[in-house]
Amino acid sequence: MPKYSIVVPLHNEQENVTDLYDRLKAVMEAGDESFEIVLVDDGSTDRTFQLLREIAAVDSRVAVVRLRRNFGQTSALAAGFDHARGEYIIAMDGDLQHDPADIPMFLEKIAEGYDIVSGWRKNRIDNLWLRRIPSRCANWLMAKLSGVDIHDFGTTFKAYRREILEQVPLYGELHRFIPALASFYGARIAEVPIQNPPRTGGASHYGIGRTFNVMFDILTIRFLLKYLTRPMHFFGRIGLGSFSLGGLILAFLFVKKMLGHEIILEHGPLLFTGGLLLLIGLMMFTTGLLGEMMMRTYFESQGRRIYAVREVRAQQEAPTAGEGK
Repeated sequence: MPKYSIVVPLHNEQENVTDLYDRLKAVMEAGDESFEIVLVDDGSTDRTFQLLREIAAVDSRVAVVRLRRNFGQTSALAAGFDHARGEYIIAMDGDLQHDPADIPMFLEKIAEGYDIVSGWRKNRIDNLWLRRIPSRCANWLMAKLSGVDIHDFGTTFKAYRREILEQVPLYGELHRFIPALASFYGARIAEVPIQNPPRTGGASHYGIGRTFNVMFDILTIRFLLKYLTRPMHFFGRIGLGSFSLGGLILAFLFVKKMLGHEIILEHGPLLFTGGLLLLIGLMMFTTGLLGEMMMRTYFESQGRRIYAVREVRAQQEAPTAGEGK
């Protein structure tokens, strides 16, 4: 079994595939540990897969996973993680904007005992207004909401211990937030500055529209980190506030009615608002209860635990008299 697995998702990167492989091989062969390279073709429509197949034919350390269509980066990474066999897994992009020469820094940090090592594009070369400023705002907000003190959540360039990835399910576009999700299980996270060279071949797959999607993902992560195992605490609080306010409004209108006021004509909108708030409160309570049942079903049916053990140390029992003879 290899000690290290390098997982690289690729989509229409025919200009970069061969150079990427050569540089990865040179860096990993400079070390003394065994490794494999898992290259995932995410539904490319150019010659990417043909080149990957040629590489795998001459190097048994290369595994190629071809997806049936373009599922997106998170799905491609998940496929790579599922097929990786290494004790430690390094993920990176295939556009050569992640320099393989930085990999030894990740391995050094992993060797120090960290569970996740995340790359930090300290000196970014992207467009200031369309990429760098929105990214800086999103990273700041993510760090505050998740409690994970790193500067760059967005980069794919990260190193993981295998057991951490096995505890974090991936879906949607959540690959960039693995450190935040893993923090739920007490993962130790470090950060290393990486180079950010310009793309020399192929076309970028990123745009300003992805920034807005990231904001929705941040809200999802915040909910998962804080209320994954207790959704009633989230929905119940909203429901209690809404139900209480609606109840107070309707109680007020009931008193007015008892005093002889015409409620429909004088306070029609207020009556509607009170009834609506009462209904929303009941809906939130119901949603919270459904969430609790779904979480119970999820953890029990999947055999998952709501905790994570780093290590167990037990004192050996002293041999009783007569043993060992």
